[in-house]
Amino acid sequence: VLQGYAAEMDNPLMAHLISPELQNKKDILFGNMEEIYHFHNRIFLRELENYIDYPELVGRCFLDQMEDFQIYEKYCQNKPRSESLWRQFSDSVFFQECQRKLDHKLSLDSYLLKPVQRITKYQLLLKEMLKYSKNCEGAEDLQEALTSILGILKAVNDSMHQIAITGYDGNLNELGKLLMQGSFNVWTDHKKGHTKVKDLARFKPMQRHLFLHEKAVLFCKKREENGEGYEKAPSYSYKHSLNMAAVGITENVKGDAKKFEIWYNAREEVYIVQAPTPEVKATWVNEIRKVLT
Repeated sequence: VLQGYAAEMDNPLMAHLISPELQNKKDILFGNMEEIYHFHNRIFLRELENYIDYPELVGRCFLDQMEDFQIYEKYCQNKPRSESLWRQFSDSVFFQECQRKLDHKLSLDSYLLKPVQRITKYQLLLKEMLKYSKNCEGAEDLQEALTSILGILKAVNDSMHQIAITGYDGNLNELGKLLMQGSFNVWTDHKKGHTKVKDLARFKPMQRHLFLHEKAVLFCKKREENGEGYEKAPSYSYKHSLNMAAVGITENVKGDAKKFEIWYNAREEVYIVQAPTPEVKATWVNEIRKVLT
């Protein structure tokens, strides 16, 4: 793909086949695929080859390179832009010509999906290895490698949701790391509100998608989009946020193991949040507690 497509975009002999709107869009289309390729070719593959005779120690490889695996996050974040560009130009003569020369049965988009599939495959392979590595020397490393890869997958998944937030004025990067995201039922109870609003609020929950960052929690409304692939991915319209410095939580709400409270400015605003399951609630309460302490 890098030689037969990406490099060809800079080939003067192919220039006449590339439409002007597609020129200079190489970085959008291929993202940081080259960076991923070089990481595997120069670093990770060589590391793996050192363990050919000691497969049970392969976990070490992953742990040593775990930071580098974050390049996949960058790739996945760019994927929606890449897909939308591909959809505009998929029938371009340039791509057809490249595919013909490479004698590929599949078109370029199938290959651009490979890195996304690759990063999700590692956890399956590590799980499989763990199954056969009980009580052997490298088992702990394998377990730790699996946990780390699952962490990276979670970060990739969370960031894919985060880039779909619309209507937020500030810079999301300034809110610190994104720790959790998910959909909840939310009831509000504002001290300042009229009694009528308060009574209404009690019964009908709002569907909200929450994004917990180190410095703030964002409340968004999820909108399902029609379309294919990433176009179908939901977008989240920003409603409001609470600064974590002024947030408090009540971990248990009477009568429902899935509910907890997030309150603001000494209970001036109270949000009763209902998670889909008690387990999800527990994870969120733990994360919020970590931020607050």
